[in-house]
Amino acid sequence: MNDDAPDLRARNKQATRMAIGDAALRLAIELGPNGLALVRVHDIATTAGVSPRTYNNYFSSREEAICSFQADRSRKVGQALRSRPDDEPLDQAVIAAVIELYTSPEPDKAGLRMIMSTPELEGEALKAFTMAEGPLAEAIAARTGTDLGRDLFPAVMAAAVAGAIRVAGRRWLEPGNTASFATTLRHALSCVLPAAPPSPVT
Repeated sequence: MNDDAPDLRARNKQATRMAIGDAALRLAIELGPNGLALVRVHDIATTAGVSPRTYNNYFSSREEAICSFQADRSRKVGQALRSRPDDEPLDQAVIAAVIELYTSPEPDKAGLRMIMSTPELEGEALKAFTMAEGPLAEAIAARTGTDLGRDLFPAVMAAAVAGAIRVAGRRWLEPGNTASFATTLRHALSCVLPAAPPSPVT
């Protein structure tokens, strides 16, 4: 039995998911301001080189497909923090993990602009960020030795970080902003970090 087979299947599934998501976003951008309403499942599947049935196995809506890149990154935030050195201060670890995850590669401005200017897509992206809060809170609790079931700090910190990422995206898209996304993101995160669990109430 080939032990690499499960990993290969997982990589192939992720590659297919990415291809469908990229195709959906690219078509929406090409079709202009009302691109979301004009994108058809058949067109997405054809562009991605898959069947409509395969598309439906991965995504339940066009919005989900278009925002899949953001969703996939958000799911990895907790894992990214856990991969940082144990002796790295919390603020430095969070900033380094988030910047590496969200800027390698840098987001596509046209795609991000469309997502943030289309209510249905922005709502889907917000859902993706919300999904990231749980794993990130667990990683923060593990790193700080706090109890996720009793202490508010991990969950509040995770929500603040997710909010900072969203705000950084909006600021980066503003006309005249020539800073890199990494610089903008670092600035946004510095507004909520460093932070530490509060002292126990006596």
